[in-house]
Amino acid sequence: MSEMNSHDHRIIGVLSRLEAVIDAENAAIGTDPDFDLNRSNTVKSRCLYDMTMLFNGIRPDDLEPAHKQHLQTVRAKLKINHLKVEAHMEAVREIAEMIKETVAAWEADGTYSADQFRTVELS
Repeated sequence: MSEMNSHDHRIIGVLSRLEAVIDAENAAIGTDPDFDLNRSNTVKSRCLYDMTMLFNGIRPDDLEPAHKQHLQTVRAKLKINHLKVEAHMEAVREIAEMIKETVAAWEADGTYSADQFRTVELS
């Protein structure tokens, strides 16, 4: 078995960190109301940046088979993550739209607001 060089260790490290972030995010979306999606996205973005810098100039054919497999696994998890984040954001948009419609309906329920009374002078 050949000794791993520092580049191999860095590849394993960045792919493992990215995979852990994606796994945590996929598990939490829709189940953990306290999950900080913004923080997770920041960490995920940093891992993706690190991965991009690490793989800069490396052709996929030059990767070790284990690295190729790990990269494919991470890609598959990223696809699932994309679908989950997209569904989550669509749900947030729908809820925001419902709130907006509810507020608009409440404001237009036929009662007068304080602003409407100010525009009319009572003698």
